[in-house]
Amino acid sequence: LLCPCLIYGAYIFLPFDAPLLPTVSARLVYTLRCTAFATFPIVLGMIVSGISRLCSSALEPFGELQREVEIHRTYISQSIHLFILYFFNMAVLATYLPQELLKLIPLLTGLFAISRLIFWMSYAISRSFRAFGFSMTFLPLLAMLLWNLYGMFVLEPENLLS
Repeated sequence: LLCPCLIYGAYIFLPFDAPLLPTVSARLVYTLRCTAFATFPIVLGMIVSGISRLCSSALEPFGELQREVEIHRTYISQSIHLFILYFFNMAVLATYLPQELLKLIPLLTGLFAISRLIFWMSYAISRSFRAFGFSMTFLPLLAMLLWNLYGMFVLEPENLLS
């Protein structure tokens, strides 16, 4: 329930608009530029993971990982998988959204980045708290997927394979 409220509030109250993007290629370039910011939590996780590996007291580099190192490695792995799903859903979503709703692309990017950081912090605190951050990442992805399927099969079935 929090994700739609956050997106709606940001859509209404943040004072920016998407640029005029009449062609599909312009929309895809805009989406690519926005989704580049969604890689920030992943890159930050890689940096922290590298530092924690350097600072760990493990004598064997390929031996058993400590919990601190394992947390960062798991976070990076899951974030990369979710980012791939997010990126392809955003690319398809950008082709179906009307011009006035293109403001959602940077808002969904921000939500993805913030929710991955929340997941990382809650996962580091306790594994039982990670459901909130994961749901803030996964449920918007699921909503985008459902909208994309609706757009492909209901709104424009004649352009499905073109």
